[in-house]
Amino acid sequence: MSPSECAVVIPAFNEEATIRALVKRVLPQVEQVIVVDDGSTDATCDELSGLDVTVLKSSQNRGKAASLQHGFQHALQQGCRAVITLDGDGQHAPEEIPRLLAAATDNPDTIIVAARLINREAAPPLRLFANKFADFWVSWASGYPVVDSQSGFRLYPAALLESVALANCSAEGFVFESKIFIEAARRGFYSVVVPVESIYLPDRRESHYRPFGDTSRIVLMIAWQLFKRGGYLPGLLRALGILADPRGNL
Repeated sequence: MSPSECAVVIPAFNEEATIRALVKRVLPQVEQVIVVDDGSTDATCDELSGLDVTVLKSSQNRGKAASLQHGFQHALQQGCRAVITLDGDGQHAPEEIPRLLAAATDNPDTIIVAARLINREAAPPLRLFANKFADFWVSWASGYPVVDSQSGFRLYPAALLESVALANCSAEGFVFESKIFIEAARRGFYSVVVPVESIYLPDRRESHYRPFGDTSRIVLMIAWQLFKRGGYLPGLLRALGILADPRGNL
């Protein structure tokens, strides 16, 4: 997939310290960059002055899910074949974007996840445990092993974004990024990973993700999804590698 066919969407809430440097690193990678300012009360928008970037500004903080969906809708209206998302706090390396585009070329109609598998021990222990815990539940409900389900650095094919009822997830915050794997699998869209380095800058702002609260909400959402499917035992067995998953992998 070529850079001209893809847009990068960056949800941003009070990211004045990092957003300009980040966007300047993203701009050489793709032709369209969309920053969704989620009601920031700092100088996030001002920091983007003079850069060739589309800024979509919300008058109030609506959460990451709503920001992503706003960006998705704008990108789809521009005719993009795929959308790459990354966070505004600098923990993702935009220089990895060509690897996601190459993986999308080899795996059409697939979610490409920049999975933080290199130097993973650099992650805070509580965050690492929460991510692995969420991975288990997301994999079960999706019916195949999902790796680094909490990574915000992903490529979504336009066909998936057009088929999922995004408006129904607008109030779900970080839950949305887990739920979309489940909704995608039900429509025949699966994921593959591109291993990337775990980047945890010592002086970056505190993450908006709350390991206990947000992980609990993710698990509750998934438990409800599993309850509606009678426990979905085949999904559990595929997630554990006991049965072949829909991609033919054990």
